[in-house]
Amino acid sequence: MEKAILLGVAASICTATSSVCQRKGARSTQTAGFDVRLVVRLARRPAWLLGIAAMIGGFIFQLTALRSGGLALVQPILAAELLFVFGYLAVAGSRSVKRRDWLAAAAMSAGIGLYLRLASPYGGRLHAPGHSWLLAGLATAGVVLAALAVALELDNRTGASAGRRAALLGAATGISWGFMAAVIKELSSHLGAGIGAVLSTWSLYVLVIVGAATMLLASHALAAGPLAASQPGFTILDPFSASLFGVFLFGEHIRTGSAALAGQC
Repeated sequence: MEKAILLGVAASICTATSSVCQRKGARSTQTAGFDVRLVVRLARRPAWLLGIAAMIGGFIFQLTALRSGGLALVQPILAAELLFVFGYLAVAGSRSVKRRDWLAAAAMSAGIGLYLRLASPYGGRLHAPGHSWLLAGLATAGVVLAALAVALELDNRTGASAGRRAALLGAATGISWGFMAAVIKELSSHLGAGIGAVLSTWSLYVLVIVGAATMLLASHALAAGPLAASQPGFTILDPFSASLFGVFLFGEHIRTGSAALAGQC
């Protein structure tokens, strides 16, 4: 468990670096609607490419962490990235992070520790049945498409808040990342069997496709408005949805006593 926690913290540092660098690269980018060529334009910016490199590093740490621990353990730890994001912004001299933001991030981090202590995630199977994956994929796609539809409507509405659109796209991205974490968990169970086993599993190819779509979605969220608007969706809904997938897909267990559930909520 300790190894999974340390690797989860390393992954959160990388994902925080990725968010800050990608936001810096996308700051001056204007988008109308959903532009599939946005990533191509951003790829010409060094800051955005540095963010992608950090994201890959976070993926490697996350993949290794999920070999040692369950989704319900690893993903909540990644929510600590919000503290690292605020730290980066403070070092850069940004005034966008207020005292109340620091207090909220500190409270959230304390809440993560309390959740892990009370829930005590454990157990679970290596592979989820196919019908469960189908239901999880359809549910995720439905929620993300609904969020996109509302975001596009906001984009067409005169005077609509850029922050609201960024927050909505950030929430959709966080849910997508949660689903990706479940796919990564599935993929991690094949790593010990060699490269042939990895290349022959469906999870690798689903990860590539869903990962590319989620990267495009995240790029739009970061370009739509301030990082403070999109980051909470990234940070909160990723571990929340991943924990649900961990229980639903992999049969991971959390303590469900009345006191434990009250504390987790």
